[in-house]
Amino acid sequence: MPGIRGAGGLLLIAALLIALFADDNIADLSPLEAAGLLGFGGISLILAASIIEGFGQHWTYGVQATAVSGGVLIALLVMYASRGELQTVIDRAIGDISLGRTVVTPDGEVVAARKTDGSFLLQGKVNGHDTRFVFDTGASTVVLRAENAVALGFRPETLDYSVPVATANGGALAAPILIERLSIGPITERNIRALIAREGVLHANLLGMTFLERLASYEVRGNRLILRAKDSVSSSE
Repeated sequence: MPGIRGAGGLLLIAALLIALFADDNIADLSPLEAAGLLGFGGISLILAASIIEGFGQHWTYGVQATAVSGGVLIALLVMYASRGELQTVIDRAIGDISLGRTVVTPDGEVVAARKTDGSFLLQGKVNGHDTRFVFDTGASTVVLRAENAVALGFRPETLDYSVPVATANGGALAAPILIERLSIGPITERNIRALIAREGVLHANLLGMTFLERLASYEVRGNRLILRAKDSVSSSE
């Protein structure tokens, strides 16, 4: 049944293209829903071709193909019914596999997936130097690790560890600094007050409130963190 299989293959290709490249709704369906519908149709055609081919050889082969096809279709329907939970698993896997990877939407929003430990890791730049941050609304300022200070352009001999801070491991001292330019994706803020914690105090740089309070908004929606810059909001209105 090359004709039926070919039609099924075309539907699967169309589903893949829509899932990867479509941004707008298609006939009141989201791109993922439309891709899922086309993919289901494509798989159904391929399975139907197998059933017809099986009965053409012998009725026992046809029965076997029907049973297998029924099992596959039931599994697909269960996956579709559990698509919310499945999306959660996919999001968290992306968050773990693509550490610090952020996605920028057409509206200029920066979106990151939650890791399995519950945190959000964001790729950023400090004065043009690449680094990663953990999103942390509990930190009143941006906090950098002393282990990263030299790579980010700060000279250890100029740091004055005089500011007491509270950490998960107890009290510690940090050095106040001013970050001339801090970027997360396309969002850039200048002259950010920050601290550099002593070596061994932090396991990650913290994206705290001295940066977050400059944004138009930030929110956690499901397993996604969404950051919005003030200029992107004003330009989209």
